[in-house]
Amino acid sequence: MVCRRVIAAAGAACLLVAASSAEAEGLFSGDWYLTVGAAGFTAPAFEGSKRYILSGVPIISLGKRDSKAAPFVSRNDNISFALVDTGAFRAGAVGKLVMPRDAGDEPELAGLSDVPFGVEIGGFAEIYPAHWLRLRGEVRRGIRAHEGLVGNVQVDAFADVTDRVRVSAGPRLSFANAAYMDAYYGVSAAESAASGLAPYSPGGGIKSAGVGGAIDWRVTEKVTTSVFGEYSRLMGPAAASSIVNQRGSKNQFMLGLSATYRFDFKL
Repeated sequence: MVCRRVIAAAGAACLLVAASSAEAEGLFSGDWYLTVGAAGFTAPAFEGSKRYILSGVPIISLGKRDSKAAPFVSRNDNISFALVDTGAFRAGAVGKLVMPRDAGDEPELAGLSDVPFGVEIGGFAEIYPAHWLRLRGEVRRGIRAHEGLVGNVQVDAFADVTDRVRVSAGPRLSFANAAYMDAYYGVSAAESAASGLAPYSPGGGIKSAGVGGAIDWRVTEKVTTSVFGEYSRLMGPAAASSIVNQRGSKNQFMLGLSATYRFDFKL
């Protein structure tokens, strides 16, 4: 009897392993794309700053190809890995590099604590309700730079002016919890004494709202360049910060260029 049970259990385990292997093979097999590139832009020196500097970020996107709908890629998309990709719907993991904020490099932040280099890890989902419209949302949790939650929602309407030129534009909204807001907009009593800024303990909520647009030029089948611009208005707890009101600005502008290359491969 024991022998039969052992044999049955072993058989069931083998079936589970085989099923899992087949499922994994189905998930990862097929045609894939990897888009890599970079964007350079002028933007506020830090969140809420009224001083502008030149900066840059990487652009990376990985997912399955679908002949029914080629994914729309925006500069706002953080490093993404699509676990589900039907063409009309994509979802998966997302990550973002978080550059440090050194109070010693920013006169407006003298006396405040530094924000170290870190990453944000989370998930994303995007849907195409029409062939010319994409809705995308991200939620990320900070690691090392901060311990908060931050996310953004964006809507992009896009149209091909020619077979190589595409224009896109739409609204943007960002939000964060109290831990994130405190890291970037909070001022403790000790920091207030050292910096001259009024003490401020923010809660969570809407961080900013705005609009963005881009003109993309498909140089070749795999190479795309673009020019983009964005405007956002700090809101809620971010807008009420003494950092913003005493030494910064609620109005945040960005203007830049980007270039990407798409690799196609099969698994």
